[in-house]
Amino acid sequence: MNEQQPELGFDTASPSGSAYSTSAGKPSAASSARKASTSKELKDTLWKAADKLRGSMDASQYKDVILGLIFLKYVSDAFDERRGQIRADLEADGWSEEQIGAVIDDVEEYTGAGVFWVGEEARWQFLADHAKGRPAQGDRVAQTIGDLIDGAMDLLMGANPSLKGTLPRIFGKQNVDQRRLGELIDLFNSARFTGQGATKARDLLGEVYEYFLEKFAQAEGKRGGEFYTPASVVRVLVEVLEPDHGRVYDPCCGSGGMFVQAEKFLEAHGKDGSDLAVYGQELNERTWRMAKMNLAIHGIDTSGLGAAWQDTFARDIHPGLEMDFVMANPPFNIKDWSRAEDDKRWVYGVPPKGNANYAWMQHIISKLGPKGSAGVVMANGSMSSNSGGEGQIRANLVEADLVSCLVALPTQLFRSTGIPVCVWFFAKDKSAGKQGAVDRTGQVLFIDARELGHMVDRANRALSDEDIAKIADTYHAWRGTHAPAEYADIPGFCKSATIAEIKDAGYALTPGRFVGAPEVEDDGEPIEQKVERLSKELLAAMDESARLDAVVREQLGRLA
Repeated sequence: MNEQQPELGFDTASPSGSAYSTSAGKPSAASSARKASTSKELKDTLWKAADKLRGSMDASQYKDVILGLIFLKYVSDAFDERRGQIRADLEADGWSEEQIGAVIDDVEEYTGAGVFWVGEEARWQFLADHAKGRPAQGDRVAQTIGDLIDGAMDLLMGANPSLKGTLPRIFGKQNVDQRRLGELIDLFNSARFTGQGATKARDLLGEVYEYFLEKFAQAEGKRGGEFYTPASVVRVLVEVLEPDHGRVYDPCCGSGGMFVQAEKFLEAHGKDGSDLAVYGQELNERTWRMAKMNLAIHGIDTSGLGAAWQDTFARDIHPGLEMDFVMANPPFNIKDWSRAEDDKRWVYGVPPKGNANYAWMQHIISKLGPKGSAGVVMANGSMSSNSGGEGQIRANLVEADLVSCLVALPTQLFRSTGIPVCVWFFAKDKSAGKQGAVDRTGQVLFIDARELGHMVDRANRALSDEDIAKIADTYHAWRGTHAPAEYADIPGFCKSATIAEIKDAGYALTPGRFVGAPEVEDDGEPIEQKVERLSKELLAAMDESARLDAVVREQLGRLA
Protein backbone atom coordinates (compact mmCIF):
# COMPACT_ATOMS: atom_id res chain seq x y z
CA MET A 1 0.00 0.00 0.00
CA ASN A 2 3.03 2.25 0.08
CA GLU A 3 3.36 4.07 -3.21
CA GLN A 4 6.29 5.99 -4.59
CA GLN A 5 5.77 9.62 -3.70
CA PRO A 6 5.76 12.36 -6.29
CA GLU A 7 8.77 14.63 -6.39
CA LEU A 8 8.00 17.74 -4.42
CA GLY A 9 9.46 21.16 -4.08
CA PHE A 10 8.85 24.85 -3.59
CA ASP A 11 9.40 27.63 -6.04
CA THR A 12 9.03 31.39 -6.01
CA ALA A 13 6.35 30.98 -8.62
CA SER A 14 3.25 28.86 -8.47
CA PRO A 15 2.44 26.38 -11.25
CA SER A 16 0.38 29.07 -12.90
CA GLY A 17 3.15 31.63 -12.62
CA SER A 18 2.10 33.95 -9.79
CA ALA A 19 4.98 35.37 -7.77
CA TYR A 20 5.52 34.74 -4.10
CA SER A 21 6.76 37.93 -2.54
CA THR A 22 9.39 38.48 0.12
CA SER A 23 9.59 41.21 2.70
CA ALA A 24 12.50 43.64 3.06
CA GLY A 25 14.78 41.42 1.03
CA LYS A 26 14.65 38.61 3.59
CA PRO A 27 14.17 34.98 2.50
CA SER A 28 10.52 34.02 2.50
CA ALA A 29 9.06 30.91 4.11
CA ALA A 30 8.72 29.39 0.67
CA SER A 31 12.30 30.23 -0.28
CA SER A 32 13.65 28.62 2.86
CA ALA A 33 11.61 25.52 2.07
CA ARG A 34 12.88 24.99 -1.46
CA LYS A 35 14.95 22.02 -0.39
CA ALA A 36 11.85 20.09 0.64
CA SER A 37 12.00 17.11 -1.70
CA THR A 38 10.02 14.38 0.01
CA SER A 39 6.41 13.99 1.08
CA LYS A 40 7.37 14.11 4.77
CA GLU A 41 9.50 17.22 4.36
CA LEU A 42 6.70 19.01 2.54
CA LYS A 43 4.15 18.12 5.21
CA ASP A 44 6.50 19.13 8.02
CA THR A 45 7.18 22.44 6.31
CA LEU A 46 3.50 23.21 5.85
CA TRP A 47 2.78 22.23 9.45
CA LYS A 48 5.45 24.58 10.80
CA ALA A 49 4.15 27.40 8.63
CA ALA A 50 0.53 26.77 9.63
CA ASP A 51 1.53 26.60 13.29
CA LYS A 52 2.23 30.33 13.17
CA LEU A 53 -1.53 30.90 13.32
CA ARG A 54 -1.98 28.89 16.50
CA GLY A 55 -1.28 31.61 19.06
CA SER A 56 -4.26 33.78 18.22
CA MET A 57 -7.05 31.19 18.37
CA ASP A 58 -8.16 28.05 20.20
CA ALA A 59 -7.08 24.64 18.92
CA SER A 60 -10.43 23.61 17.43
CA GLN A 61 -10.81 26.85 15.45
CA TYR A 62 -7.20 26.66 14.31
CA LYS A 63 -7.87 23.14 13.04
CA ASP A 64 -10.88 24.33 11.05
CA VAL A 65 -8.85 27.13 9.45
CA ILE A 66 -6.02 24.89 8.27
CA LEU A 67 -8.14 21.96 7.10
CA GLY A 68 -10.48 24.38 5.35
CA LEU A 69 -7.55 25.85 3.40
CA ILE A 70 -6.33 22.40 2.34
CA PHE A 71 -9.84 21.55 1.16
CA LEU A 72 -10.09 24.80 -0.79
CA LYS A 73 -6.74 24.10 -2.46
CA TYR A 74 -7.87 20.61 -3.40
CA VAL A 75 -11.21 21.54 -4.96
CA SER A 76 -9.59 24.37 -6.91
CA ASP A 77 -6.80 22.11 -8.22
CA ALA A 78 -9.35 19.47 -9.22
CA PHE A 79 -11.42 22.12 -10.98
CA ASP A 80 -8.39 23.47 -12.86
CA GLU A 81 -7.40 19.97 -13.92
CA ARG A 82 -10.89 19.25 -15.25
CA ARG A 83 -10.97 22.61 -17.02
CA GLY A 84 -7.68 21.77 -18.73
CA GLN A 85 -9.02 18.37 -19.79
CA ILE A 86 -12.14 19.92 -21.33
CA ARG A 87 -10.08 22.44 -23.26
CA ALA A 88 -7.61 19.83 -24.50
CA ASP A 89 -10.41 17.52 -25.67
CA LEU A 90 -12.23 20.28 -27.52
CA GLU A 91 -9.06 21.60 -29.13
CA ALA A 92 -8.25 18.08 -30.31
CA ASP A 93 -11.69 18.00 -31.97
CA GLY A 94 -10.89 21.23 -33.81
CA TRP A 95 -13.18 23.54 -31.84
CA SER A 96 -12.58 27.28 -32.07
CA GLU A 97 -11.85 29.44 -29.03
CA GLU A 98 -15.35 30.90 -29.25
CA GLN A 99 -16.92 27.44 -29.30
CA ILE A 100 -14.76 26.33 -26.36
CA GLY A 101 -15.77 29.44 -24.41
CA ALA A 102 -19.44 28.52 -24.78
CA VAL A 103 -18.88 25.07 -23.21
CA ILE A 104 -16.01 25.37 -20.77
CA ASP A 105 -18.15 27.06 -18.10
CA ASP A 106 -20.95 24.49 -18.30
CA VAL A 107 -21.38 23.36 -14.67
CA GLU A 108 -22.49 19.86 -15.72
CA GLU A 109 -19.15 19.30 -17.48
CA TYR A 110 -17.60 19.39 -14.02
CA THR A 111 -20.20 17.93 -11.68
CA GLY A 112 -20.85 15.09 -14.13
CA ALA A 113 -17.19 14.13 -13.81
CA GLY A 114 -17.33 14.16 -10.00
CA VAL A 115 -15.66 17.57 -9.71
CA PHE A 116 -17.05 20.43 -7.63
CA TRP A 117 -17.96 23.59 -9.50
CA VAL A 118 -15.70 26.42 -8.31
CA GLY A 119 -16.77 29.98 -9.08
CA GLU A 120 -14.15 32.48 -10.21
CA GLU A 121 -13.78 34.19 -6.82
CA ALA A 122 -13.55 30.83 -5.05
CA ARG A 123 -10.59 29.65 -7.12
CA TRP A 124 -7.24 29.38 -5.45
CA GLN A 125 -5.52 31.64 -7.97
CA PHE A 126 -7.95 34.46 -7.17
CA LEU A 127 -7.18 34.11 -3.46
CA ALA A 128 -3.44 33.90 -4.12
CA ASP A 129 -3.62 37.10 -6.18
CA HIS A 130 -5.32 38.84 -3.22
CA ALA A 131 -3.38 37.23 -0.35
CA LYS A 132 -2.94 40.68 1.24
CA GLY A 133 -6.62 41.51 0.84
CA ARG A 134 -8.60 43.49 -1.73
CA PRO A 135 -8.91 47.28 -1.44
CA ALA A 136 -12.18 49.17 -1.70
CA GLN A 137 -13.28 50.09 -5.21
CA GLY A 138 -16.47 51.87 -6.17
CA ASP A 139 -19.33 50.41 -4.15
CA ARG A 140 -17.19 47.48 -2.99
CA VAL A 141 -15.79 47.72 0.54
CA ALA A 142 -12.25 46.70 1.40
CA GLN A 143 -11.90 42.99 2.16
CA THR A 144 -9.26 41.07 4.08
CA ILE A 145 -7.98 37.73 2.78
CA GLY A 146 -10.14 36.13 5.48
CA ASP A 147 -13.24 37.88 4.09
CA LEU A 148 -12.37 36.58 0.62
CA ILE A 149 -11.92 33.01 1.87
CA ASP A 150 -15.26 33.13 3.69
CA GLY A 151 -16.81 34.33 0.45
CA ALA A 152 -15.15 31.48 -1.43
CA MET A 153 -16.66 29.00 1.05
CA ASP A 154 -20.10 30.54 0.48
CA LEU A 155 -19.70 30.28 -3.30
CA LEU A 156 -18.67 26.60 -3.04
CA MET A 157 -21.58 25.66 -0.81
CA GLY A 158 -24.03 27.60 -2.95
CA ALA A 159 -22.93 25.92 -6.17
CA ASN A 160 -22.56 22.39 -4.78
CA PRO A 161 -25.55 21.12 -2.74
CA SER A 162 -23.56 18.25 -1.20
CA LEU A 163 -21.33 20.82 0.54
CA LYS A 164 -24.20 22.83 1.99
CA GLY A 165 -23.54 23.67 5.63
CA THR A 166 -20.24 21.77 5.79
CA LEU A 167 -17.46 24.29 5.16
CA PRO A 168 -16.00 26.60 7.84
CA ARG A 169 -16.67 30.35 7.63
CA ILE A 170 -14.32 31.68 10.29
CA PHE A 171 -11.44 33.13 8.30
CA GLY A 172 -12.51 36.77 8.53
CA LYS A 173 -12.96 36.81 12.30
CA GLN A 174 -11.03 39.31 14.38
CA ASN A 175 -9.00 36.65 16.19
CA VAL A 176 -7.52 35.33 12.91
CA ASP A 177 -4.19 36.96 12.10
CA GLN A 178 -4.83 38.17 8.54
CA ARG A 179 -1.16 38.81 7.75
CA ARG A 180 -0.16 35.27 8.67
CA LEU A 181 -3.21 33.86 6.92
CA GLY A 182 -2.08 35.61 3.74
CA GLU A 183 1.44 34.21 4.17
CA LEU A 184 -0.03 30.75 4.51
CA ILE A 185 -1.97 31.22 1.26
CA ASP A 186 1.31 32.24 -0.37
CA LEU A 187 3.07 29.17 0.95
CA PHE A 188 0.40 26.77 -0.27
CA ASN A 189 0.42 28.58 -3.60
CA SER A 190 4.18 28.16 -3.95
CA ALA A 191 4.06 24.40 -3.46
CA ARG A 192 5.02 22.79 -6.77
CA PHE A 193 4.31 19.08 -7.24
CA THR A 194 6.26 17.77 -10.23
CA GLY A 195 6.97 14.51 -11.95
CA GLN A 196 3.70 12.64 -11.39
CA GLY A 197 0.98 14.78 -12.92
CA ALA A 198 -1.91 16.76 -11.49
CA THR A 199 -3.81 13.75 -10.15
CA LYS A 200 -0.85 12.65 -8.05
CA ALA A 201 -0.50 16.24 -6.84
CA ARG A 202 -4.09 16.12 -5.61
CA ASP A 203 -3.47 12.71 -4.03
CA LEU A 204 -0.67 14.37 -2.08
CA LEU A 205 -3.06 17.05 -0.86
CA GLY A 206 -5.12 14.16 0.55
CA GLU A 207 -2.00 12.91 2.33
CA VAL A 208 -1.37 16.40 3.68
CA TYR A 209 -4.96 16.49 5.03
CA GLU A 210 -4.48 13.13 6.77
CA TYR A 211 -1.11 14.25 8.14
CA PHE A 212 -2.65 17.40 9.60
CA LEU A 213 -5.48 15.37 11.14
CA GLU A 214 -2.89 13.23 12.91
CA LYS A 215 -0.92 16.26 14.08
CA PHE A 216 -4.07 17.93 15.40
CA ALA A 217 -5.02 14.72 17.22
CA GLN A 218 -1.58 14.63 18.84
CA ALA A 219 -1.82 18.29 19.83
CA GLU A 220 -5.28 17.92 21.34
CA GLY A 221 -4.49 14.76 23.31
CA LYS A 222 -7.58 13.00 24.63
CA ARG A 223 -9.99 15.17 22.60
CA GLY A 224 -8.04 14.28 19.47
CA GLY A 225 -9.19 10.71 19.86
CA GLU A 226 -12.73 11.85 19.09
CA PHE A 227 -11.90 12.32 15.42
CA TYR A 228 -8.74 10.34 14.73
CA THR A 229 -7.89 6.63 14.85
CA PRO A 230 -4.19 5.78 14.35
CA ALA A 231 -3.58 4.67 10.76
CA SER A 232 -1.98 1.36 11.74
CA VAL A 233 -5.04 0.41 13.82
CA VAL A 234 -7.37 1.28 10.95
CA ARG A 235 -5.25 -0.82 8.60
CA VAL A 236 -5.63 -3.87 10.87
CA LEU A 237 -9.39 -3.64 10.38
CA VAL A 238 -9.11 -3.03 6.65
CA GLU A 239 -6.55 -5.79 5.96
CA VAL A 240 -8.52 -8.37 7.94
CA LEU A 241 -11.95 -7.48 6.52
CA GLU A 242 -10.76 -6.67 2.98
CA PRO A 243 -13.73 -4.44 2.05
CA ASP A 244 -13.70 -4.75 -1.74
CA HIS A 245 -17.38 -4.45 -2.68
CA GLY A 246 -20.78 -3.28 -1.53
CA ARG A 247 -21.56 -1.01 1.40
CA VAL A 248 -19.07 0.04 4.08
CA TYR A 249 -20.41 1.61 7.27
CA ASP A 250 -19.02 3.41 10.31
CA PRO A 251 -21.56 4.51 12.94
CA CYS A 252 -19.10 6.89 14.64
CA CYS A 253 -17.01 7.85 11.65
CA GLY A 254 -14.88 10.64 13.13
CA SER A 255 -12.92 12.29 10.32
CA GLY A 256 -13.61 9.40 7.92
CA GLY A 257 -10.29 7.54 8.23
CA MET A 258 -11.90 4.10 7.91
CA PHE A 259 -13.38 5.02 4.53
CA VAL A 260 -10.14 6.52 3.24
CA GLN A 261 -8.18 3.38 4.13
CA ALA A 262 -10.84 1.20 2.49
CA GLU A 263 -10.40 3.16 -0.74
CA LYS A 264 -6.63 2.83 -0.48
CA PHE A 265 -7.05 -0.93 -0.06
CA LEU A 266 -9.00 -1.07 -3.31
CA GLU A 267 -6.41 1.04 -5.10
CA ALA A 268 -3.56 -1.13 -3.82
CA HIS A 269 -5.32 -4.20 -5.24
CA GLY A 270 -6.06 -2.62 -8.60
CA LYS A 271 -9.78 -2.26 -8.00
CA ASP A 272 -12.10 0.63 -8.73
CA GLY A 273 -13.23 2.79 -5.82
CA SER A 274 -16.73 2.82 -7.29
CA ASP A 275 -17.09 -0.79 -6.08
CA LEU A 276 -17.66 0.65 -2.60
CA ALA A 277 -20.43 2.87 -1.26
CA VAL A 278 -19.67 4.47 2.11
CA TYR A 279 -22.18 5.23 4.84
CA GLY A 280 -21.43 6.90 8.13
CA GLN A 281 -22.77 8.88 11.03
CA GLU A 282 -21.10 11.30 13.43
CA LEU A 283 -22.40 13.07 16.53
CA ASN A 284 -19.94 15.98 16.70
CA GLU A 285 -20.64 18.85 14.30
CA ARG A 286 -17.02 19.89 13.68
CA THR A 287 -15.89 16.30 13.28
CA TRP A 288 -18.69 15.63 10.79
CA ARG A 289 -17.53 18.63 8.76
CA MET A 290 -13.96 17.30 8.80
CA ALA A 291 -15.16 13.93 7.55
CA LYS A 292 -17.10 15.50 4.68
CA MET A 293 -14.02 17.44 3.59
CA ASN A 294 -11.71 14.45 4.03
CA LEU A 295 -13.88 12.21 1.85
CA ALA A 296 -14.26 14.90 -0.79
CA ILE A 297 -10.49 15.40 -0.99
CA HIS A 298 -10.06 11.66 -1.56
CA GLY A 299 -12.73 11.60 -4.24
CA ILE A 300 -15.23 9.65 -2.12
CA ASP A 301 -18.96 10.40 -2.33
CA THR A 302 -19.98 12.22 0.85
CA SER A 303 -23.75 11.74 0.57
CA GLY A 304 -23.58 8.64 2.78
CA LEU A 305 -22.68 10.81 5.79
CA GLY A 306 -26.13 12.38 5.78
CA ALA A 307 -27.23 15.99 5.61
CA ALA A 308 -26.16 16.78 9.18
CA TRP A 309 -24.48 15.39 12.28
CA GLN A 310 -26.64 13.05 14.39
CA ASP A 311 -26.51 10.76 17.44
CA THR A 312 -26.40 7.14 16.22
CA PHE A 313 -28.23 5.81 19.29
CA ALA A 314 -30.93 8.49 19.25
CA ARG A 315 -31.54 8.39 15.49
CA ASP A 316 -30.05 5.94 13.03
CA ILE A 317 -29.91 7.87 9.74
CA HIS A 318 -29.55 4.65 7.72
CA PRO A 319 -32.48 2.56 9.01
CA GLY A 320 -33.10 -0.74 7.28
CA LEU A 321 -29.93 -0.49 5.19
CA GLU A 322 -27.87 -3.71 5.35
CA MET A 323 -24.10 -3.35 5.23
CA ASP A 324 -21.45 -5.65 3.80
CA PHE A 325 -18.68 -4.31 6.02
CA VAL A 326 -18.64 -2.28 9.22
CA MET A 327 -15.47 -0.72 10.62
CA ALA A 328 -15.62 1.38 13.76
CA ASN A 329 -13.68 2.84 16.66
CA PRO A 330 -16.46 3.91 19.03
CA PRO A 331 -15.74 6.10 22.06
CA PHE A 332 -14.78 3.73 24.89
CA ASN A 333 -16.88 3.20 28.02
CA ILE A 334 -19.18 6.22 27.55
CA LYS A 335 -21.63 6.65 30.40
CA ASP A 336 -23.94 9.34 29.03
CA TRP A 337 -25.69 7.92 25.98
CA SER A 338 -29.20 7.76 24.51
CA ARG A 339 -30.47 4.48 25.97
CA ALA A 340 -33.93 3.04 25.50
CA GLU A 341 -34.57 -0.39 27.04
CA ASP A 342 -37.10 -1.35 24.36
CA ASP A 343 -34.71 -0.61 21.47
CA LYS A 344 -35.02 -3.35 18.83
CA ARG A 345 -31.23 -3.42 18.45
CA TRP A 346 -30.73 -5.05 21.86
CA VAL A 347 -31.34 -8.57 20.58
CA TYR A 348 -28.67 -10.10 22.83
CA GLY A 349 -29.37 -8.12 25.99
CA VAL A 350 -30.03 -4.56 27.15
CA PRO A 351 -26.71 -2.70 27.59
CA PRO A 352 -26.11 -1.10 31.00
CA LYS A 353 -26.79 2.59 31.56
CA GLY A 354 -23.21 3.31 32.55
CA ASN A 355 -21.39 1.83 29.55
CA ALA A 356 -22.25 1.90 25.84
CA ASN A 357 -19.67 -0.65 24.68
CA TYR A 358 -22.18 -3.43 24.10
CA ALA A 359 -24.67 -0.96 22.67
CA TRP A 360 -22.16 -0.10 19.95
CA MET A 361 -21.51 -3.77 19.23
CA GLN A 362 -25.17 -4.68 19.00
CA HIS A 363 -25.95 -1.66 16.82
CA ILE A 364 -23.14 -2.72 14.46
CA ILE A 365 -24.37 -6.32 14.33
CA SER A 366 -27.88 -5.07 13.59
CA LYS A 367 -26.56 -3.35 10.46
CA LEU A 368 -24.85 -6.41 8.96
CA GLY A 369 -26.29 -8.17 5.93
CA PRO A 370 -26.51 -12.00 5.74
CA LYS A 371 -22.85 -12.28 4.66
CA GLY A 372 -21.68 -9.13 6.43
CA SER A 373 -18.61 -8.79 8.65
CA ALA A 374 -17.38 -6.13 11.04
CA GLY A 375 -14.30 -4.97 12.93
CA VAL A 376 -14.71 -2.88 16.09
CA VAL A 377 -11.99 -1.32 18.25
CA MET A 378 -12.86 -1.66 21.93
CA ALA A 379 -11.35 -1.24 25.37
CA ASN A 380 -9.86 -4.48 26.68
CA GLY A 381 -12.39 -4.57 29.51
CA SER A 382 -15.11 -5.43 26.99
CA MET A 383 -13.61 -8.92 26.60
CA SER A 384 -14.17 -9.96 30.21
CA SER A 385 -16.43 -7.47 32.03
CA ASN A 386 -19.47 -8.93 33.82
CA SER A 387 -20.92 -5.69 35.21
CA GLY A 388 -24.39 -4.51 34.21
CA GLY A 389 -25.19 -7.77 32.46
CA GLU A 390 -22.33 -7.42 29.97
CA GLY A 391 -21.12 -10.95 30.67
CA GLN A 392 -24.48 -12.39 29.65
CA ILE A 393 -24.62 -10.27 26.48
CA ARG A 394 -21.13 -11.50 25.58
CA ALA A 395 -22.17 -15.10 26.18
CA ASN A 396 -25.21 -14.60 23.95
CA LEU A 397 -23.04 -13.17 21.15
CA VAL A 398 -20.71 -16.16 21.37
CA GLU A 399 -23.55 -18.69 21.44
CA ALA A 400 -25.12 -16.96 18.43
CA ASP A 401 -21.81 -17.67 16.65
CA LEU A 402 -21.34 -14.03 15.68
CA VAL A 403 -17.82 -13.55 17.04
CA SER A 404 -15.18 -14.59 14.53
CA CYS A 405 -11.93 -13.20 15.96
CA LEU A 406 -10.51 -11.30 18.94
CA VAL A 407 -7.19 -9.45 18.60
CA ALA A 408 -5.40 -8.03 21.64
CA LEU A 409 -3.32 -5.05 20.49
CA PRO A 410 -0.16 -3.61 22.06
CA THR A 411 -0.28 -0.63 24.41
CA GLN A 412 0.45 3.02 23.50
CA LEU A 413 -1.11 2.90 20.04
CA PHE A 414 -3.45 5.75 20.96
CA ARG A 415 -2.09 9.08 22.16
CA SER A 416 -5.54 9.98 23.41
CA THR A 417 -5.85 7.18 25.97
CA GLY A 418 -3.69 4.79 27.95
CA ILE A 419 -6.49 2.18 28.01
CA PRO A 420 -5.33 -1.11 26.41
CA VAL A 421 -7.41 -1.90 23.33
CA CYS A 422 -8.52 -4.89 21.31
CA VAL A 423 -10.39 -5.51 18.07
CA TRP A 424 -13.58 -7.56 17.89
CA PHE A 425 -14.36 -9.11 14.51
CA PHE A 426 -17.91 -10.27 13.82
CA ALA A 427 -19.25 -12.37 10.95
CA LYS A 428 -22.86 -13.20 10.14
CA ASP A 429 -21.79 -16.33 8.26
CA LYS A 430 -18.71 -18.40 9.17
CA SER A 431 -19.52 -21.31 6.89
CA ALA A 432 -17.45 -22.14 3.80
CA GLY A 433 -18.17 -19.97 0.79
CA LYS A 434 -17.09 -16.74 -0.85
CA GLN A 435 -16.28 -15.33 2.56
CA GLY A 436 -13.76 -18.15 3.20
CA ALA A 437 -13.02 -21.67 2.00
CA VAL A 438 -12.81 -23.14 5.53
CA ASP A 439 -15.95 -23.69 7.58
CA ARG A 440 -15.36 -22.00 10.95
CA THR A 441 -18.86 -22.42 12.32
CA GLY A 442 -18.72 -22.73 16.10
CA GLN A 443 -15.12 -21.46 16.33
CA VAL A 444 -13.40 -18.22 17.31
CA LEU A 445 -9.84 -17.19 16.44
CA PHE A 446 -7.82 -15.54 19.21
CA ILE A 447 -4.72 -13.49 18.35
CA ASP A 448 -2.45 -12.03 21.00
CA ALA A 449 -0.59 -9.20 19.25
CA ARG A 450 0.50 -7.38 22.40
CA GLU A 451 4.19 -7.96 21.66
CA LEU A 452 4.03 -6.47 18.17
CA GLY A 453 4.69 -2.87 17.21
CA HIS A 454 7.58 -0.44 17.64
CA MET A 455 7.97 2.87 19.46
CA VAL A 456 7.88 5.87 17.11
CA ASP A 457 8.69 8.24 19.96
CA ARG A 458 8.80 8.16 23.76
CA ALA A 459 5.01 8.03 24.10
CA ASN A 460 3.61 6.40 21.02
CA ARG A 461 3.75 2.96 19.40
CA ALA A 462 2.79 1.94 15.86
CA LEU A 463 2.31 -1.33 14.02
CA SER A 464 4.60 -1.92 11.04
CA ASP A 465 3.48 -3.29 7.68
CA GLU A 466 4.91 -6.65 8.75
CA ASP A 467 2.96 -6.59 12.03
CA ILE A 468 -0.30 -5.82 10.24
CA ALA A 469 0.40 -8.51 7.66
CA LYS A 470 1.10 -11.07 10.41
CA ILE A 471 -2.29 -10.42 12.00
CA ALA A 472 -4.20 -10.33 8.70
CA ASP A 473 -2.43 -13.35 7.20
CA THR A 474 -3.19 -15.39 10.33
CA TYR A 475 -6.88 -14.54 10.05
CA HIS A 476 -7.03 -15.26 6.32
CA ALA A 477 -5.22 -18.59 6.75
CA TRP A 478 -7.72 -19.51 9.49
CA ARG A 479 -10.64 -18.50 7.30
CA GLY A 480 -9.20 -20.02 4.13
CA THR A 481 -9.50 -16.72 2.31
CA HIS A 482 -6.20 -16.91 0.46
CA ALA A 483 -5.13 -20.33 -0.75
CA PRO A 484 -2.81 -22.15 -0.31
CA ALA A 485 -1.95 -20.82 3.18
CA GLU A 486 -2.97 -23.25 5.93
CA TYR A 487 -3.72 -22.28 9.50
CA ALA A 488 -2.02 -23.75 12.57
CA ASP A 489 -2.21 -22.66 16.22
CA ILE A 490 0.95 -20.86 17.39
CA PRO A 491 1.46 -21.02 21.18
CA GLY A 492 1.66 -17.52 22.57
CA PHE A 493 0.21 -15.90 19.45
CA CYS A 494 -2.94 -17.51 18.03
CA LYS A 495 -5.47 -20.22 18.85
CA SER A 496 -8.68 -21.42 17.23
CA ALA A 497 -11.10 -22.23 20.06
CA THR A 498 -14.50 -23.86 20.01
CA ILE A 499 -17.58 -22.36 21.60
CA ALA A 500 -17.46 -25.18 24.14
CA GLU A 501 -13.92 -24.14 25.17
CA ILE A 502 -15.03 -20.53 25.46
CA LYS A 503 -17.97 -21.57 27.62
CA ASP A 504 -15.59 -23.48 29.91
CA ALA A 505 -13.63 -20.22 30.28
CA GLY A 506 -16.76 -18.43 31.46
CA TYR A 507 -17.15 -16.64 28.13
CA ALA A 508 -14.14 -14.44 28.87
CA LEU A 509 -12.63 -13.63 25.47
CA THR A 510 -9.16 -12.43 26.44
CA PRO A 511 -6.76 -13.94 23.86
CA GLY A 512 -4.07 -14.56 26.47
CA ARG A 513 -6.33 -17.15 28.18
CA PHE A 514 -6.43 -19.24 25.02
CA VAL A 515 -3.13 -18.83 23.17
CA GLY A 516 -1.02 -19.82 26.16
CA ALA A 517 2.70 -19.18 26.50
CA PRO A 518 5.16 -19.24 23.59
CA GLU A 519 7.05 -22.47 23.14
CA VAL A 520 10.53 -22.41 24.65
CA GLU A 521 13.15 -23.27 22.08
CA ASP A 522 14.85 -26.62 22.85
CA ASP A 523 18.61 -26.07 22.97
CA GLY A 524 19.33 -29.77 23.54
CA GLU A 525 20.47 -29.39 27.16
CA PRO A 526 18.61 -31.67 29.63
CA ILE A 527 16.54 -29.64 32.10
CA GLU A 528 18.36 -31.09 35.16
CA GLN A 529 21.75 -30.06 33.77
CA LYS A 530 20.42 -26.61 32.81
CA VAL A 531 19.09 -25.98 36.35
CA GLU A 532 22.41 -27.10 37.88
CA ARG A 533 24.44 -24.92 35.49
CA LEU A 534 22.30 -21.84 35.97
CA SER A 535 22.38 -22.28 39.77
CA LYS A 536 26.18 -22.38 39.73
CA GLU A 537 26.32 -19.28 37.52
CA LEU A 538 23.93 -17.43 39.84
CA LEU A 539 25.91 -18.36 42.97
CA ALA A 540 29.15 -17.29 41.28
CA ALA A 541 27.59 -13.95 40.35
CA MET A 542 26.38 -13.45 43.92
CA ASP A 543 29.85 -14.24 45.29
CA GLU A 544 31.40 -11.72 42.90
CA SER A 545 28.84 -9.12 43.94
CA ALA A 546 29.69 -9.72 47.61
CA ARG A 547 33.41 -9.38 46.87
CA LEU A 548 32.92 -6.08 45.05
CA ASP A 549 30.69 -4.84 47.88
CA ALA A 550 33.51 -5.53 50.36
CA VAL A 551 36.01 -3.65 48.18
CA VAL A 552 33.72 -0.63 47.96
CA ARG A 553 33.21 -0.61 51.73
CA GLU A 554 36.95 -0.81 52.30
CA GLN A 555 37.61 2.15 49.99
CA LEU A 556 34.89 4.20 51.65
CA GLY A 557 36.44 3.40 55.05
CA ARG A 558 39.76 4.85 53.92
CA LEU A 559 38.08 8.09 52.92
CA ALA A 560 36.37 8.49 56.29
